[in-house]
Amino acid sequence: MVHADHVRLLEPAGFSTGGVWADLGAGRGAFTLALRELTGSQAVIHAIDQDRRALKDLEGEYRARFGGTDGLILLAKDFSRPVNLPPLDGVLMANSLHFFKDHGRMLRLVASMLKPGGILLLVEYNVETGNPWVPYPLSFGMFSTLASDSGFETPSLLARRPSRFLREMYSASTHLAGTALP
Repeated sequence: MVHADHVRLLEPAGFSTGGVWADLGAGRGAFTLALRELTGSQAVIHAIDQDRRALKDLEGEYRARFGGTDGLILLAKDFSRPVNLPPLDGVLMANSLHFFKDHGRMLRLVASMLKPGGILLLVEYNVETGNPWVPYPLSFGMFSTLASDSGFETPSLLARRPSRFLREMYSASTHLAGTALP
């Protein structure tokens, strides 16, 4: 996938400029860059990943694409444990939730990071059987059930994209239950 594909997966969520976001499992930042493009230069994005080299690559690409690193905060942390962050307007999890067997625990942790009206954007493989690289995938149907059980509204399917790796990827969005903004 290229940058335009990453943007197309997220764009249907509809974005306001600015806000405070976290990209959990940012890696080299393919989706962090798309998020920055969609939220604009006033956004603050906490890119969280345990891989320091990947974050360094993200920093270089962000600088090259946007002329600096304003609004980017790199955190070499394990996001499956509480991370000291301000209350977030949004969380992006692109190809990171499938590394955790207990999806519900992770979704409840994400819910605790969001402010009222906060949004979760998810990009995942739309399959239910994993492999060594994607050990615990979750289809959109599975995500819908887990999201509701974890304190979120019923998710909206944003986009689908064929994948050579595991058939299909999807993007989805959801808000904290009872806090969705009009």
